[in-house]
Amino acid sequence: MAVFVVTYSYTADSARRDALRPTHREWLGTLPGLLVSGPTDADGAVLVFEGASASEVDATVDQDPFVTDGGIVAERRTVGWTVVGGSLKGAFPTS
Repeated sequence: MAVFVVTYSYTADSARRDALRPTHREWLGTLPGLLVSGPTDADGAVLVFEGASASEVDATVDQDPFVTDGGIVAERRTVGWTVVGGSLKGAFPTS
């Protein structure tokens, strides 16, 4: 399995995002391939997945309530990531 990083940029509708956050976080808790996630200080989020392909990860993220119910993800990007160093190196799969 490979590692993929998904970045979100949110719309300005913070009230809608706040309303959906509990459902979004519950959904995150159901994802076996999710390694780590969290909001950024730039009105977005980063999600790191283990998966077979970027398209598989995208199909998963397509089910996020922030995407399906809120339309608050203005931009999303999925890229492969090779972890080669740092104190968390062993926490991520290598391919």
